[in-house]
Formats: sequence, C-alpha cells, structure tokens
Amino acid sequence: MATVAGSGSSTAQAQQFAESYVTEDLVLRTARSLAREVGLDAVTPGAGAALRLLAAAGNARAVVEIGTGTGVSGVWLLRGMRADGVLTTIDVEVEHQRIARRIFAEAGFAAGRTRIITGRALDVLPRLADGAYDLVFVDAEATGFHACVEAALRLLRPGGVLALNGVLAGGRIGDPAARDAETVTVRETIKAVRESEHWIPALLPVGHGVLAAVKC
Repeated sequence: MATVAGSGSSTAQAQQFAESYVTEDLVLRTARSLAREVGLDAVTPGAGAALRLLAAAGNARAVVEIGTGTGVSGVWLLRGMRADGVLTTIDVEVEHQRIARRIFAEAGFAAGRTRIITGRALDVLPRLADGAYDLVFVDAEATGFHACVEAALRLLRPGGVLALNGVLAGGRIGDPAARDAETVTVRETIKAVRESEHWIPALLPVGHGVLAAVKC
C-alpha cells in the first residue's frame, strides 16, 4: 500500500510540475483571475501551452474557438498562430467577450487578429466556410461535443487539428461506474473520434484533458 500511495503522490507531483513548466505572464494571470470572478474555469497553463504548441506546429493562420471566456485560451492560441493569423472566437456571453477583447489588446494583438462573434456555437458554425480552418478548439458544455466535432470535420482543412477540452470529465472518464450524462457523452464522443476513419487522435492528460485529433 505504501508503494501505491507513493506512486500516486509522485504522479501528482509530476502533473503539477508539468502544469507549471510553462509560466504565464501578467496578461494571462489577469485573464485567469477575471475568469474566476465571473465563475469560469479557464484552461490550465499546461493545456494552454498545448494549444499554443498545436497552433504553432500547424502554422495556423485561421482558428475557430468555441468558448471565448475571458480570453485565456484565446491568448495561448494567438501566441502560437502565424503573425497574420485570425482567431474566430464564439461565445453566448457578451460580457465575457468584452473582457476578452480587452485582454487581447493588452496582450498586444491588433483588433484585426480576432473575430469575436456572439451567439450559440451551433447557430454560428454553419455560417463558417468549409475546409477553411487550421485548428478548431472546443471548450464548451459536453452536451454539445458531438455536434462540435461534426462541425469541425467540415470546417477543418485536411491536416487541420481538432482540440477538445475537458475530456477527462473531472477524473471520471476511466471509471466504468460513472454513468452520469456528462461522462457518458464525453466517453461516447472520444470513442467515436478514436474509431473514425476521419481522425488521427491522441488524448493529452493536461489540465482537464485535451483530445487532439488531426483530420485525415
């Protein structure tokens, strides 16, 4: 038992180290603090760093973000994108987007680098062009995961990347006894992506879990 406990402790310490490996500057810390104030759970620094990596590796010029929040994930994405890249970010909360707009400006991004759209993602996404995007990041309620994945398949160019946040379902994803609606939805979505011929996926155990998948 002592060995198991020690192993668990070491794993937790390693995860904490991984999360703190890439530090956040004042702009990101401010955006994170504002997210807490309005009751949002922003992507962790580890997940943010992974998003920046995915954007940079794909030389992303056009990115869609579902869930603007207060701009934490948006800043990470923009910092990985090309200097001429545009982030299209969608959220239903005007006030959150007002904060994000200010954060993007404080991070040094010109207004033209972001296209901020207020509305339900599933109403907005059909208006976006097919095959025109390099990366689609989904940070939304689990109930919309399946529809967002289907939309991403249409929006992404071949070789484009889908990133789905929150796929560890609060740690319940690997528990067969967890049968709540959210966990079941997440489990079914990531299974469908894994078994689809359209995606090459990997589950990244950073933050709340990020499923990354390249469109074939």
